[in-house]
Amino acid sequence: MERDRLPLIILTGPTAVGKTALSIRLAKALGGEIISADSMQVYRHMDIGSAKVTAEEMAGVPHHLIDVLEPTEDLNVVIFQQLAKKALKEIRSRGHIPIVVGGTGFYIQALLYDIDFKENPEGDKIRQELEALAREKGAGYLHQLLEQVDPESAKAIHANNVKRVTRALEYFRQTGEKISVHNETERRKPSPYAFLYYVVDMERSRLYERIDRRVDQMLEQGLVEEVRRLKAMGCHRGMVSMQGLGYKEILDYLDGRCTLEEAIYILKRDTRHFAKRQITWFKRERDVRWLDREQMADDGEIVARILREMEEELPF
Repeated sequence: MERDRLPLIILTGPTAVGKTALSIRLAKALGGEIISADSMQVYRHMDIGSAKVTAEEMAGVPHHLIDVLEPTEDLNVVIFQQLAKKALKEIRSRGHIPIVVGGTGFYIQALLYDIDFKENPEGDKIRQELEALAREKGAGYLHQLLEQVDPESAKAIHANNVKRVTRALEYFRQTGEKISVHNETERRKPSPYAFLYYVVDMERSRLYERIDRRVDQMLEQGLVEEVRRLKAMGCHRGMVSMQGLGYKEILDYLDGRCTLEEAIYILKRDTRHFAKRQITWFKRERDVRWLDREQMADDGEIVARILREMEEELPF
């Protein structure tokens, strides 16, 4: 790899696979700092449902992009890109190695390949029209519109992800170009970083057991009370922050749309589905290296492998 490119480690994988503890162990081993690539841990007051890393778990390792936005603020890929680039510069100014950790693959891709998201002054008007259409006719209708103009994006974006469906339609209406074509062109660009991109995975049934157990732990820790507090602060279903897994389901319960038992069932089911989509996403990515927990003795062995490959391949 070219020595003029900044070194970067990416550690990702599906939810509940154990990224947090592994990333902290890695950071301590190499003197690194962590940049969170999690679309929910960025929000203050949203700790339990996001499985946010605690100060105790951090063990003195600096973390970036944690607790930097209020739940009333929107987060999108462009904002993440800007915040992450700023954090990268700060980390490198101290001579440390940045480690990007989290499960939001689209955010990681945007940072790693410095994807250009074209903005247009008319975007706000188009976006407002599409959002109104989604409220009036539902997320499924909006997704059908996307299928008509950009079937590749429609296949890649879940119908319930109104934010990304809206963005794809908005881009098509602005430029006449499919956002799937634009993104594919952008992601084929060489990365400005000298990176190692790791995806942690494990046997599917074991992962699903961990997901169910994590949901149970969140409830024991006070997830319902956390969402109740957010609701009292004025947070509602229409906010980007409240679309996160664990929040919209419990909010539906508090709003009387379902029982708590139904909310828990939906949360576990949808989290398992989300993990499956995450794995599918990472399988499509180039340059990834898979770390199968079933084939590794423990986190120490994983860290040793990463350190060895860093020494062999990354510039310092």
